[in-house]
Amino acid sequence: MGRGRRQPGPHDSPQKPGLIVLDKRLLVVSAQGGVGKSAVSAGLAQLATRQGKRVLVIDMGESAGLAAHLGVRDLVFDPIEVRPDLHAMRLIRSDSLIEYLTLQLSLKGLNRFSRVARAFDALATAAPAVREIISIGKVLWEVRERKWDLVIADAPPTGQIGSYLRAPRSISELVPTGRIERQAAWMGETLRDPDSTEMVIVSLAEELPTTETRQTLAWLETNELVPEPMVITNRVVPELATAAKGRGPVRDAAIHHRSVYVEQQKWLSELPPHVELPYLFGLLTPTEVAARLSDALEESL
Repeated sequence: MGRGRRQPGPHDSPQKPGLIVLDKRLLVVSAQGGVGKSAVSAGLAQLATRQGKRVLVIDMGESAGLAAHLGVRDLVFDPIEVRPDLHAMRLIRSDSLIEYLTLQLSLKGLNRFSRVARAFDALATAAPAVREIISIGKVLWEVRERKWDLVIADAPPTGQIGSYLRAPRSISELVPTGRIERQAAWMGETLRDPDSTEMVIVSLAEELPTTETRQTLAWLETNELVPEPMVITNRVVPELATAAKGRGPVRDAAIHHRSVYVEQQKWLSELPPHVELPYLFGLLTPTEVAARLSDALEESL
C-alpha cells in the first residue's frame, strides 16, 4: 500500500493537522458521489478510536456504503457498537422527527403513525429547510449531548450539503423568535465554531470531482456556514520509480501508470493544500479499504 501524503500550505502550523482534526467534536464529511466518502468516513472513525476517542459515525444518506465499510449488514437509528469505542447509526428522518418533537417540543407519546407526527412529516416534506434542520439537528444533538468524544457525519453529497448547513440560518429567518429560533441559533453556532467543527471535502484527482470541490469551497467561503474545510484527495497513484523499458504488458502498464500520474498531478495542482490518500491496488473488501485508508490517514495527518 502506498503512503498517504499531505501537501503543505504556506501558512501551516507546526502542529500536525490530524491532531487538530481529531480533537474536534464534529466532522462533516461530504463529496461528489462515488469518490469514497463513506470509506474515508469509516477510516477517520477507526483512526479516532485508535487515538483513544469514543466515536459515533452517522450515515446521513440512503445507501449502505458506510455499513459495508464498517463490516456490518445494516445500520439502524439507534447507535450500535461495531467495535470497541466505535458506534454507528443511520439517520432516519421519521425517527429523527419523533425524537425532535419529544425532546425539543415536549410532545410525549408520539410514534411515526400519530396524527401530530404525520402532520409535521408533511410539513418537513413541503417547507424549505425543515427537512434539513431535522436531519442536521439530530447530528448536532448528538454532539451537544457529549456522550461521544467525536461525532462523524457521513453527510449528503456536495451538491446537497449546502441546504443542510444553511438550514439553521434559514429556520432563524423563518422563525425569528422563540424556542425554535434559539435551537436553530445554537446549531448554527456549533457548525461555525472552529474549535468544535471541521468540514471535510473528499475529492479525486480528476476533472469533475476537482471542479465540484472548488465550487463547493467557494460557496462555503462565501456563506460562512462552517470553518475553512479540509480537503482529502482519494485514490492518488504514486510516481513510478522505475523506467518503462523493454516490451510487452509490463511496459504498457508502466506507460499507463505514468500517464495517469501526470494527469492526476495536473488536477491536484488545482486544489488548495490537501491530504492525499493512495490508490489501493488489488481486490479488497469494503472493510479492508476502510482499514487501509485509516492507516494512510494516520501516516499523512
